[in-house]
Amino acid sequence: MKVKVDRELDPLPTLIEHLKHSSDEVGAIAVFVGVVRGVSDGGKVLKLSYEAHEALASRVLKDVIEDVKEKYGLIDAAAEHRIGDVSVGEDIMYVLVASKHRDEAYNALIELVDRIKREVPIWKKEYTEKGVKWL
Repeated sequence: MKVKVDRELDPLPTLIEHLKHSSDEVGAIAVFVGVVRGVSDGGKVLKLSYEAHEALASRVLKDVIEDVKEKYGLIDAAAEHRIGDVSVGEDIMYVLVASKHRDEAYNALIELVDRIKREVPIWKKEYTEKGVKWL
């Protein structure tokens, strides 16, 4: 398992290779890439800024992954989230799961992304042409 909350994400191909080599039983890897959209509520987005309680965020991220791994019988998983300023079009978050089969990979990935967004103490500030707001 790999978790990271930092200003930069690791290269996605490196994360995929890590999961491929975690077991000879890996038959599926599902990947989610979160990207900064250029439009929000009809207004042009200038950038997003993320803040986190880094130590707590990493711990909660690890706990969430452990829970989802057990629930779906995953072989391995990785999740990384950026903090700091992120420009339109840049990647914000990578979530990857490795499993024996695609069904558990798909289902686990959906739950994992949803839980990360709900449970991990990372906060987003959106800068648009209309102003600035915390989301």
